[in-house]
Amino acid sequence: MKLSTTKCDQGTCFLCQSVLKSWLPLIELNKKNFEIKKGQQIFKEGDPVKGIYFVFEGKVKVHKYWDEEKEFIVRFANKGDILGHLGLGTESFYPVSATALEKVVVCYLDMEFFESTLEVNTKFTYNLMRFFVSELQNNDRRMRDLAHMSVKARIAQSFLSLKKQFGVDENNFIDLEITRQDLSAFSGVSYETFFKVMVELNEQNGVIAVDKQYKIVDENLLLKIVQDDQQKQAAKRKLK
Repeated sequence: MKLSTTKCDQGTCFLCQSVLKSWLPLIELNKKNFEIKKGQQIFKEGDPVKGIYFVFEGKVKVHKYWDEEKEFIVRFANKGDILGHLGLGTESFYPVSATALEKVVVCYLDMEFFESTLEVNTKFTYNLMRFFVSELQNNDRRMRDLAHMSVKARIAQSFLSLKKQFGVDENNFIDLEITRQDLSAFSGVSYETFFKVMVELNEQNGVIAVDKQYKIVDENLLLKIVQDDQQKQAAKRKLK
């Protein structure tokens, strides 16, 4: 990471949108902007927590390892999103890693100033609490899906989620360059399994891939795969 002279965009930053206007000059004095290269880690699972990051530019994957080799992507972060907040608990170590998927610029606040910000800015603290609740609900839903959904439904859901989060470019590709390895890690499946399902989806004209970009050609097909799977799981639960 290297220091960046990029100025923050207060209109999209999760922090700047919620704090008191009188607090903004203090943020300007205490923050540091860092530029991170593609593939470089912002922080690593197990590192001591020193501060909180806000994404100003670029896309980031938040991930952890189930074992030495099996990676699981918890979520993706985009412009304006917060990183490192999972280290705010009683254990002062990051429980996940954050890695740049492209050139990224982040705004960094050390923990002492961030905690002062929480104490003074009640609106920001409230919004952060709501974000925590939303993230817990999303994680709970994802864990449930990983446990019960079929592999094909999980992968279909992953494409739908990425389109919802990042939108599409002028050619209707999901506005995110991502490797097959990362897509399989986000879906909670092996690379080999992901490859097989992608062949099926391509043959069904549901999703096409060009290098590291993906286009949902038939969104209704993906929705049907997910909905049919959910109905099967609901029927199984009723029989128990």
